[in-house]
Amino acid sequence: MSDQNMLVRYKASDRINHWIVALLFMLAALTGLAYFHPSLYFLSNVLGGGQLARILHPFVGVAMFVLFVILYFKFWHHNLLSKNDRQWLKQIGDVLADREDRLPEVGRYNGGQKLLFWVMTITMLLLVVTGILFWRPYFAGNFHIDTVRMAALIHAVAAWVLILGIIVHIYAAMWVKGTIKGMWTGLVSKAWARKHHPGWYREEMGGK
Repeated sequence: MSDQNMLVRYKASDRINHWIVALLFMLAALTGLAYFHPSLYFLSNVLGGGQLARILHPFVGVAMFVLFVILYFKFWHHNLLSKNDRQWLKQIGDVLADREDRLPEVGRYNGGQKLLFWVMTITMLLLVVTGILFWRPYFAGNFHIDTVRMAALIHAVAAWVLILGIIVHIYAAMWVKGTIKGMWTGLVSKAWARKHHPGWYREEMGGK
């Protein structure tokens, strides 16, 4: 397909950041699950197992958060919910049935993508704050044991919400053909943009 039929969806720096965050998320999620329940302890092997994984887990989490913050400041203004987005969410039945002709105009991101963006933002913020509160041996000793225990509980809940959110994110990306390729190459076809994100397509084409 020629370049004139393609639109730039993501710059190289954004794509590299995204995939590094994805890798760090996988490492943090797997090692976190390893310490969530004894039956999942084998997952700690992805970071060397045992004590090494316990040491590296919080550093991986902080790195993931810092890189996500860069993406946040780059894309937050594209993820503000509009009237069309709220209507899109109300018509989730039409979304699942692939009746896009019945849906309100979608901009750069649809209502589901925007909602997930804010879920990721909130859960990552909760994870890094609560993680610091019970991070031994550096910070946990500065807080009351009840605070540490509550932080650990909130950390676990936020982690599960984020993991479920990412599963939805991956499924949706696979469901809409061309989405993963767009994040890998940075390019999407004009036909893809016109079908799935007509508002963004119109903006990219100068309002045509």
